Amino acid sequence: MTLTLHILDSDEPYKRQMTSYRRTRSAILEGAKSLIASVGLQRMNMIEIADTSEVSRATLYNHFRDKGSVLRALLESEVERVFQLVDSDIAPAEALAELSLAISSDAALKTMRVVDSGLVTQMLAQTDDALWVQIDLGLNRLLGNGVRSGIARLWLLGQVLQPLTPEQSREQARAIASMAH
Repeated sequence: MTLTLHILDSDEPYKRQMTSYRRTRSAILEGAKSLIASVGLQRMNMIEIADTSEVSRATLYNHFRDKGSVLRALLESEVERVFQLVDSDIAPAEALAELSLAISSDAALKTMRVVDSGLVTQMLAQTDDALWVQIDLGLNRLLGNGVRSGIARLWLLGQVLQPLTPEQSREQARAIASMAH
């Protein structure tokens, strides 16, 4: 008599658990962004984030300790999302235009410009934050280290406070990308 043992992939339960974790975290971040777009950052709280995200409060607190940590994760997620364009195969002018459009058309930023303008200004002034390093590295990969990436950073930051039309975004992105090194 032969005994056959079926050994499951020992990582399988962890893979399912991580998928569930990422899905829940994504739902929380999407809910928080939706809530910011409707009421602004300062007017929302953890209970509303849980309700909007359709997760329990316990689940929310298992992922994030407070509203500030939700906001930080949301910012990191947004920076990562927009800079995936940098790593794609599209031309620098097109990537810059897409970044510009993402910033200028973001509903959460639109609400924050009106409701939380002081907070937005404060966040933009914290240039010693690790996210700024990430933004600079992404722009350097896209445009090369130097004047163009510096101009592009300032141009994109300006759009947080004063968004551009799609036409302006495309035209100005082409101009920045075509500047001499």
